[in-house]
Amino acid sequence: MQRRKLRVAVVGATGAVGEEMLRVLETRQFPVSDLVPLASERSRGRSVAFRGKPVDIRVLGKESFQGIDLALFSAGASISREFAPQAVRAGAVVVDNSSAFRMDPEIPLIVPEVNSEMISRHKGIIANPNCSTIIMVVAIAPIHRLSPIQRIVASTYQAASGAGAKGMDALLREVEGENQRSTSVPLNSRAKDSPFPHRLAGNLIPRIDVLQENGYTKEEMKLVFETRKIMGLPPIPISATCVRVPVERAHSESVQITTRDPLSLEEIREAIQNSPGVQLQDSPREDVYPMPLIVSGEDDVFVGRIRKHPDERNTYDLWIVGDQIRKGAALNAVQIAEKLLDG
Repeated sequence: MQRRKLRVAVVGATGAVGEEMLRVLETRQFPVSDLVPLASERSRGRSVAFRGKPVDIRVLGKESFQGIDLALFSAGASISREFAPQAVRAGAVVVDNSSAFRMDPEIPLIVPEVNSEMISRHKGIIANPNCSTIIMVVAIAPIHRLSPIQRIVASTYQAASGAGAKGMDALLREVEGENQRSTSVPLNSRAKDSPFPHRLAGNLIPRIDVLQENGYTKEEMKLVFETRKIMGLPPIPISATCVRVPVERAHSESVQITTRDPLSLEEIREAIQNSPGVQLQDSPREDVYPMPLIVSGEDDVFVGRIRKHPDERNTYDLWIVGDQIRKGAALNAVQIAEKLLDG
């Protein structure tokens, strides 16, 4: 794709990630000649703001991609499976934020800071990884370059934003109901139309996505399989536990890795400091470490609480936080598009 102004379609433009994509395209001055925001029939008659002007939303259909150069998809796997191939046939390159194509061996799964060299292998569609995977691999890839990782154990603390605008809205309504101390509404009540199986405010929910036959959830297995594909790992042991927490935005992760060779904490910190897209925030004695309140809205992934395991050989623990909507979705997609332009 040549460095020129492009006609860009955003599929799912009214969702939380779609809206963030529009902000990222604007703030990073991506060369958009024409913006085509696409959404479902429910959004007919609405508009989105882009570069200080309203842009009318168009209803997604078979003819939506004529003349489009780049299509950013964030409307769910079923929409992507139906419309992404149509966009490619119309001449567009697709960057898809859903799970539809991530594990297809013919489709690159890209985190630009980690495996941008794979972008050139695309055949019209490039997959954007799951948010938790993006946040983790950006943080651990610098260590993997020092010494190959042999094992990963991850526990994720995922914000309401992982369920989109509906998730954030449900948490906000639950918190507001708690603050009002209404006698007519039980304090343990779940928000109406919540995407979560239980009340989230004041609670933790140790299930994200559907349970698989092995007892792990689909979200947990995404982290396993996607990490291996992005980092080019052999089938090393990777285990994940994904938990929804009552935080509006930004996911946190406790990650333990075992490397082939012994590393000093100074080597690990230096590798993280010198890598793009990640910041070191590791002064726990001064209570300086990554937290969702600080990281929300930031482009980078933040890493702290770096420790050497007291008993396990070549094993290290890290605390990682990243904005799920931004780097975990919208920004990563636009960075992929930027790499396409750079050739």
